[in-house]
Amino acid sequence: MRVLVTEDDENLRLAVDASLRGAGFAVDTVGDLPAADEALAVNAYDCAVFDRVLPAGDALEYVAARRRAGWHVPVLFLTGRSAPDERVRGLAWGDDYLGKPFAPPELVVRVRSLCRRGGPRPAPVLRHAGIELDPGRYEVRRAGRPLALTAKEFEVLRLLLAAGGEPVPRARLIAAAWDEVVPPATNVLDVLIAQLRRKLGPPPVLHTVRGVGHLLR
Repeated sequence: MRVLVTEDDENLRLAVDASLRGAGFAVDTVGDLPAADEALAVNAYDCAVFDRVLPAGDALEYVAARRRAGWHVPVLFLTGRSAPDERVRGLAWGDDYLGKPFAPPELVVRVRSLCRRGGPRPAPVLRHAGIELDPGRYEVRRAGRPLALTAKEFEVLRLLLAAGGEPVPRARLIAAAWDEVVPPATNVLDVLIAQLRRKLGPPPVLHTVRGVGHLLR
């Protein structure tokens, strides 16, 4: 079961991550709503945990907007806003509400219950610049032509597609494809980008933004 945790307090984010991983969940953690948007665009989650007060705004409004657009992933609000009226507002759009401070075992039980309620959901197909990537089938096509990519090429391309034409920093691309620690000055990403350009073929669609990273256009 895979869970997304959106929490801007780093210490609490690490504590929640450790509790859920210790209970056997696969966990992705982010610190703000734009990063949550990116994660939700490329991954299928069984449950999402949101702090209410985040740098980009109230997560309740964010979840409400996604609900109106047809989003159905079960949501747990994990927040210091635990007054009765705040709980009522949260439960109008979320599926559960847990106030801070909380007991980690209770968090685990609540998340597991929401994961079972949500059931499996397919990851969304990503499309941009004539490229189509299906995470569920592990397939990539450009203009209808199938492409044979390595696992690392697939992960880098998936992150570039999720960015929707915006540049993705080198460090984020490296972190997405390499589990091991890779020195920032290494050329492994440059080699991979060159291979990916060759496989994507003409006309050129994968570009470098000097000093920033790479984008699809």
